[in-house]
Amino acid sequence: MNDNIQKNQGETSCITGAEALIRALEHHGVKTIFGYPGGTIMPTYDVLYDHLDKINHVLVRHEQGAAHAAQGFARVSGEVGVCLVTSGPGATNTVTGIADAMIDSTPVVVISGQVATPFLGTDFFQEVDLVGITQPISKWSYQIQRAEDVSWAVARAFYIAKSGRPGPVVLDFAKNAQTETVEYKPATFDFIRSYDPDPTTDEEYLQAAAESINQAKKPLVLVGQGVELGNAREELRRFVEKADLPCGCTLLGLSAIPTDHPLNKGMLGMHGNLAPNVKTNECDVLIAVGMRFDDRVTGTLNTYAKQAKIIHLDIDPSEINKNVKVDIPLLGDCKKTLARLTGLIRENKHTGWIDSFAEYARIEDERVIQKEINPKEGPLNMGEVVRAVSEATKNEAILVTDVGQNQMMAARYFKFSKGRSMISSGGLGTMGFSLPAAIGATFGAPGRTVCAFMGDGGLQMTIQELGTIMEQKAPVKVIVLNNNFLGNVRQWQAMFFGGRYAFTPMVNPDYRKIAEAYGIPSKRVTQREELHTAIREMLHADGPFILEACVIEEGNVLPMTPPGSSVDQMLY
Repeated sequence: MNDNIQKNQGETSCITGAEALIRALEHHGVKTIFGYPGGTIMPTYDVLYDHLDKINHVLVRHEQGAAHAAQGFARVSGEVGVCLVTSGPGATNTVTGIADAMIDSTPVVVISGQVATPFLGTDFFQEVDLVGITQPISKWSYQIQRAEDVSWAVARAFYIAKSGRPGPVVLDFAKNAQTETVEYKPATFDFIRSYDPDPTTDEEYLQAAAESINQAKKPLVLVGQGVELGNAREELRRFVEKADLPCGCTLLGLSAIPTDHPLNKGMLGMHGNLAPNVKTNECDVLIAVGMRFDDRVTGTLNTYAKQAKIIHLDIDPSEINKNVKVDIPLLGDCKKTLARLTGLIRENKHTGWIDSFAEYARIEDERVIQKEINPKEGPLNMGEVVRAVSEATKNEAILVTDVGQNQMMAARYFKFSKGRSMISSGGLGTMGFSLPAAIGATFGAPGRTVCAFMGDGGLQMTIQELGTIMEQKAPVKVIVLNNNFLGNVRQWQAMFFGGRYAFTPMVNPDYRKIAEAYGIPSKRVTQREELHTAIREMLHADGPFILEACVIEEGNVLPMTPPGSSVDQMLY
């Protein structure tokens, strides 16, 4: 098979393929599985029932919830998230989560039941070609047809999911392979031919990058999620502090450097901060670390950073020159490349350049931020709710967002002091992500406060996962920013479609009654004077809590780079 597989020495035993799977998961350190049983995966669930002393199974209420919960678990813990589902609709319900994990580089292993191999291709009950469906949206998708392949497949899956640029792996587990017997031997991978998860960094490019940084008068560092994925927060800090390099962060890179660090100039992109976006088109050297030049960060590519020499640090060769042509590519694990680069650059100061960010920050603070977080009158604003929750947690909580205005407001006004604290659906933009991902986060980081912000639209997409919260007593602090609209689409309709609100107004249920039905304490806030007391009640509650904040219905997220515009052409 052209792979290096290390078979652990010791006693072997003849067991079923299902038992082999569970033992293999234990061998790879799995302690939590998110799943939903069904016909073709029942043999595995029957075995799992005898292993609950070692593996905790979290019964979700929909398989999409299992995939997103596994993502939330992986993002906060740095470990591989695992979900277990049945074939057919059980498997296809995970596809959104798999695609989401692929574009956001989240290590998950999705294990699905499949009909027995003699029935493959016959349209057997609940048969679906999961491998064919998921190959384009996963790092590896494989069908286990024999019990003897279980140990090999699981070992390979975990190696691929976590190594290099992380991502999802799918194991399609035929029912006959679950019931057949096999002489089980645990296995571990350390090499697969043609797969290079840790590419070698070119020494000449490293020297060239250091020379460019040393000569730069107006450098700017773009911080992506790769810093978090590579556990390189400390290496990033040393790098930027040594040469006095200002930073802007992508959405998923927001917690890679503390919000209050003097070199952190804010969020990049369509709804990011004015200063780092404007300065992107003024800097002379642009250093991108673990980010993929997403269109929401760059705006139109025709005018993006044309004046700058661009250095790109990334572990994935396919990202180099994919969207933005770079001058100096630095392939490799950024934990290593940042450390090596730091050793080559000179200590420096860029006082005048850094001071030039201040005027843009002042303009944004005066025209946008203070109006959002400190309104004098009128309904609650999303931003003031977000900031109040963040400050009440001393900026130490994990933020999990849904998608839409709630996501952008949360990203703009939540503050971070710890790593692995920003969990959001970045590339795919999956509404309904927040609630199940937050459940997973409580299992991945049980000692931390998890605040899940969502809109009234996103909540209703996966609202059934309140049942999982109820059963597990998962201490998710749910903050519903209720504006009775599909807010992000409504904003675009207001700005670009003549105010024609086509199917964006929402008729919502009474969320307090829903919370009561699930046995979850809740509070609805409509007045500004009630907000801080309600937040304290939420954070002091032992277990989950739902805080519904009734916010301004037609508020907009600003600043904003209109679609097709240059990144520095922001409306505010």
